[in-house]
Amino acid sequence: MSIEWFRDLALCILGIGATVGVIIIVVLALLLYIRIKPILDAVKETTKTVASITASVENAVAKPIAQAAAFIQGIKQAIGLVRNFSKKEED
Repeated sequence: MSIEWFRDLALCILGIGATVGVIIIVVLALLLYIRIKPILDAVKETTKTVASITASVENAVAKPIAQAAAFIQGIKQAIGLVRNFSKKEED
């Protein structure tokens, strides 16, 4: 037996080992995907629900509050404008 024979044997063993390793990694990845897929689907549905709730809250609460705040700010500016005109007339 020469050194070439041992080299070829080592290459065959490493090749078989690498092939088995890749197959094991692929199987583990597939099993992990199968276990995680329902969780990912549930997270996706939860995200959709949260998005719809957020849109509802925005339409029902945030927009009216923003409109009321803008109206109050407009009234404050109008009162300030009237005060400025009245101060200028007194001077």
